[in-house]
Amino acid sequence: MSLEHWLAFVAAYTVISAIPGPSVFMVTGVAMTRGLRPALWCVAGDVLGGVVLIALSLAGVGAILAASATLFQIVKWAGVAYMAWLGYCQIRDARRLGSSENASLPAIPARRSLRAGFLTGVLNPKAIIFYVAFLSQFMEPGGDPVTQFAVLVATSTVIVGATLSAFALAAARARRALTSVRARQRFGYAGGSFLIGGSVLVATSR
Repeated sequence: MSLEHWLAFVAAYTVISAIPGPSVFMVTGVAMTRGLRPALWCVAGDVLGGVVLIALSLAGVGAILAASATLFQIVKWAGVAYMAWLGYCQIRDARRLGSSENASLPAIPARRSLRAGFLTGVLNPKAIIFYVAFLSQFMEPGGDPVTQFAVLVATSTVIVGATLSAFALAAARARRALTSVRARQRFGYAGGSFLIGGSVLVATSR
């Protein structure tokens, strides 16, 4: 792969990663509700999910999803339902905050945040189809396909991780600016609304 192809991929994928989608809504919602550390675990899970999606696309799953409307809808609605459930949980936890100034949301295990990020990333059939169509445009026919895909996977992983981490950091900083119970409740509602809104966006897209 030439340097020009790689730089073009970096530029294009950075712009695409910055466009709000299910992963951005999920990470932002968790950062606003739980803070930076759980959000970063979600980022790690989403990145891992992206690697799995690329592997599935290479295995031909993307072509299967594109050809089967029923299978596509099953995976799509599973992702919609899971994101909506995460949003509901965020709002439910925010309502449980007491009136004491020391009230806070209970800590959650890192594996739970990692799992949330992973499932949000994997349960996105459009992403699999996207990888099939997008990555091939930056591969040179005469080059080693394995090496080129390895470079693209590593590059996309870094870009996605950095982009989602930036969203998480911005949301977490906004959350830290207000420390009252009422403010934390509002951030909880906002974070849950982000997730539910993301599920609605996915549900209404074709």
